[in-house]
Amino acid sequence: MKRVLATLVVLGLIWAVGLLAFAQRIERLTPATEPPVADAVVALTGASDLRLEAAVRLLERGKGRRLLISGVNREASRADILTVTRAAKPIYDCCVDLGFSAVDTLGNAREIAEWARGKNYDSLIVVTSDYHMPRAMLLIRAAMPEATLTAYPVVTGALDVRHWWRRNGDAKRLTLEYSKYLAVLARESVRSLTPASNEPPPAEADAGGTKP
Repeated sequence: MKRVLATLVVLGLIWAVGLLAFAQRIERLTPATEPPVADAVVALTGASDLRLEAAVRLLERGKGRRLLISGVNREASRADILTVTRAAKPIYDCCVDLGFSAVDTLGNAREIAEWARGKNYDSLIVVTSDYHMPRAMLLIRAAMPEATLTAYPVVTGALDVRHWWRRNGDAKRLTLEYSKYLAVLARESVRSLTPASNEPPPAEADAGGTKP
C-alpha cells in the first residue's frame, strides 16, 4: 500500500512540475514575433475574436497569400465574419476562406490540412490563443507533417498565463488544456511507434467545439 501511495505521489509531482513547465512555455510564446512570409495564414476560431483580427492583420501585411478561418459557426455568414475580423473588404472578398467543418481542434487540423493541400501550400502561419498553441501545433503537424508551420500566438484575455493560479477559472482552464495536450502527445507518440494506417485517428474529446 505504501508503495502505491509513494508511486501516486511521485506521479502527482511529475504532473505538477509538467504543468508549471507548460505554463512557462506558453508565457515565453508571447508577445509573438513578426513571422516570416508564408504561403498562407490559418486561424482557429475560439473564445476570442482577437485571434481572427490578428490573422487578418498578418494577411493585410502580406505575410500570406490567403487566410483560412477554420471552425466557423455554421450559422455565421461571410458578412458576420467580416464584421468580427474588421478586415478591409477588398482583401476579405479576395483572399479569406471560411471553413465550417471543424468542431474541435482535431477537426481544425484536418480542415487546415485539406485546404492547404488543395491549394498546394506547404508553409503556414498558425494563429490561435497562446495557451491553445502547443496542442494546435501538435495536431496540425500530425495532420500535415510535410508543411512548415510558424506559430503566431495571441494573448486573448481568456486566460492570464502569468498569474494563472490566482483565479480558479484560469487554473481550471490551464489544467484542462495541459491535460488535453498530454492526451494528444501520448496518442501521437503511440501512433509514431505503430505501422502507418489509413484509419483516421479517433475524435478528440474537446468539449465546447472550437472554443478550447
